[in-house]
Amino acid sequence: MVDIARQFANHGMKSTIVTTPLNAKPFSKTIERDRANGNEINITLFEFPCREAGLPEGCESLSSTTTSEMSMNFFKALGLIQEPVQKILQEGQPDCIVAGAYFWWANDIAVKLNIPRLSFYGTGFFPLCIFHSLREHKPHQNVRSDSEEFIVPGLPDAIKTSRRQLPNQIKDGDNHPMAEMITKILNAEMSTYGQIVNSFYELEPTYAKHYKEVHGRKAWHIGPVSLFNKSYEDKTHRGREVTSSDHNCLSWLNSKKQNSVLFVCFGSMSFFTKAQLFEIAKGLEASGQQFIWAVRENAKDVPEEFERRMEGRGLIIKGWAPQVLILHHEAIGGFITHCGWNSLLEGVAAGVPMVTWPLSAEQFYNEKLVVEVLKTGIPVGAMEWTERTKDSEPIKGENIENAVVRLMLGEESETIRSRARKLGDMAKRAVQKGGSSDTELNSLLEEIRVYHL
Repeated sequence: MVDIARQFANHGMKSTIVTTPLNAKPFSKTIERDRANGNEINITLFEFPCREAGLPEGCESLSSTTTSEMSMNFFKALGLIQEPVQKILQEGQPDCIVAGAYFWWANDIAVKLNIPRLSFYGTGFFPLCIFHSLREHKPHQNVRSDSEEFIVPGLPDAIKTSRRQLPNQIKDGDNHPMAEMITKILNAEMSTYGQIVNSFYELEPTYAKHYKEVHGRKAWHIGPVSLFNKSYEDKTHRGREVTSSDHNCLSWLNSKKQNSVLFVCFGSMSFFTKAQLFEIAKGLEASGQQFIWAVRENAKDVPEEFERRMEGRGLIIKGWAPQVLILHHEAIGGFITHCGWNSLLEGVAAGVPMVTWPLSAEQFYNEKLVVEVLKTGIPVGAMEWTERTKDSEPIKGENIENAVVRLMLGEESETIRSRARKLGDMAKRAVQKGGSSDTELNSLLEEIRVYHL
């Protein structure tokens, strides 16, 4: 969302990012730098209703929640911020609102202000098409067991899945705790002006067309938005303040050969048990490959003896990792990812092949795009969707070792790497002047400009 706001400002529009104090902190210096460069971009703050929603102070993002109850309270809080946000927008008199999909009430504000509301899901056309097909046709209700595979109906490709790999909100339907909110989101989607999608046409052309034509949605693909960060400063500051560990990480990578290092990162939302961290360590060590492994800041369960044995061969980052900077380094030859759309697209933009390890959300859909459609990844063997705050059966170290070796070594590796590199080149051309995403962005901005004429 920040990258999108910065792109709008870079194209001559005045952009205001409306957020909370803690969420603004990681990117405030980036916005200051943009303003110093002449772009009209600002941050406007409101207080997040933690106490009113039953959340501890400072819990201003979903990644801060650690239990299902906290997650539900967080979604409750999103419904409480309509009033302060509406007041900010009435005072600012914008020409358009871009709001995340979970802010379903943004449509009501847009109607009051007589301006278009654009929604943003933070995912691609492919998973959106799967989601809408499952909601409409409900093929998962016609299987005899959770492990039985079925084809998702009506898609350009024969995509198979099982109930085990579906989000609980799909499996449980109207019985899911968030069913009411999901209905509000989908109803708002039907009346929104259109959607911004962080993707590019060449990545999923048949699904971009399918989503717009079959599902009747107005949408603009303007990504990968991470490629808007071109300078070293932009890449290191993206999402957080720069630290000395970033420079250590870069120095370490500079000492390695091209395509020789595996990057291991599961995003800001994942939790792993001590048993799973042990299996990851076991698999990485057995693979014989050099690696950078980003773990949560409070992940104290990575075996200390493992860190000592891997000194020089492996670098462990505890806390935030400058992912875009790392992925674009020439030493990176592979990426173990949870298949969150941001991470997936950042890997694609860098031209890096992946070991896919989906956990929750729409990540199992995204894995199928990488492995079955694009053919730029090797699955680690994850079979079951899990709540991010619940334990699951650990993926064994042998599975991890096998996937890593297949990705990094041999003829199959070279074929996958070649495809990934071509996709990365396509991504870069898409955001250049005259590229598919650049053309879509200019088309969207022109629609906003003439909306009131």
